[in-house]
Amino acid sequence: MITVDDALAKVLALASSPKTEEIELAEAFGRALAVPVTARLTQPPFDSAAMDGYALRAADRDQTLRIIGESAAGHPWQGEACPLTAIRIFTGAQVPQGYDCVVMQEHVQRDGDKLTITRHSDATHIRPRGNDFSEGDQWPAGRCLTAADIGLIAAMNVARVTVSQRPRVAILAGGDELVPPGQDPQPGQIISSNDLAIAAQVQQAGGIPLVLPIARDTEDSLRASFAAAAEADLIVTIGGASVGDHDLIAKVAADLGMARSFYKIAMRPGKPLMAGKIDDTPMLGLPGNPVSAMVCGMIFMQPLIRRMQGLDGALLPAKARLATALPTEGPRQHYLRARLTQGRDLPEIHPFDSQDSARLSLMAQADALLIRPANCPPQEAGTVVEYLPMPH
Repeated sequence: MITVDDALAKVLALASSPKTEEIELAEAFGRALAVPVTARLTQPPFDSAAMDGYALRAADRDQTLRIIGESAAGHPWQGEACPLTAIRIFTGAQVPQGYDCVVMQEHVQRDGDKLTITRHSDATHIRPRGNDFSEGDQWPAGRCLTAADIGLIAAMNVARVTVSQRPRVAILAGGDELVPPGQDPQPGQIISSNDLAIAAQVQQAGGIPLVLPIARDTEDSLRASFAAAAEADLIVTIGGASVGDHDLIAKVAADLGMARSFYKIAMRPGKPLMAGKIDDTPMLGLPGNPVSAMVCGMIFMQPLIRRMQGLDGALLPAKARLATALPTEGPRQHYLRARLTQGRDLPEIHPFDSQDSARLSLMAQADALLIRPANCPPQEAGTVVEYLPMPH
């Protein structure tokens, strides 16, 4: 068995260079930016008022001023600035050349076209030209575009962006005992839930899930499923990767020429994880237990999908304080489902009493996966530990 860190490095090494496409900015939310965006203009394009008030010369603040015009957004004042004059101005409007400060309207007294400053301040309340960005500035690639990114790129006057294509991920669940949700299982059968849960994780990571029909426990059925996944960018199998008489996925994958990177990891849940390539297509073989499949999907599959889009694949742990004491850990790194509550300085983390890898209800209730390194000594309540936040 290899460590989690070694396994993750080998999984991420399976990713090929991202394929790219150019799309409309309006469709780019959540996509991975593949090429830096270059601003086509300067923002703001002129010195602008930061609030409603009056534009004037700072040297004239102690004098009675004459109001000679108005500047509003989209309607700049076009006259010539003169000493002892002021311009009525509104937020976002262009500050006329020759005036170097804006006084808030609450800090003046106006009588017709006469203006007196009643409260003095050194603040100019002017946003200088290029205060946000300048023409030629770049917004970096290698990031998943947020709403704020979309707004910024639009303000840069860029209508189309180059993003990474979303990886197509074929999801293959196999087993004679599995039937789709909505059907009445016969004796010895269970509902197939793993494939849909893994498909949701694929979507969370930015991929396009392709859920294949449930394969039967025959080599012919599995070969047909692998053939149906031939156009995918990543193949993810669930279950059947162990060495039992009915665990055929590993055998069929090997027969198809899979170059295996590793098999079995020193972690729980999720020990029987397989990774490699069939031709040039990466493949992950997830465990069959529901929680094991989802934990491995979060720790290995989702980072791989992000890496395939040119994004940083790493999951960054956060810190919390143990709410309860824990005994010595075994020889495998353990990911415990847990809840978080507010603490004084850090969140408090409460691992569930049961960590049965078949209990999906606990997975759905969890806020976090508490990380316990292999052979970790006993830990008292209050100890600072690391955890992975559960996406919701």
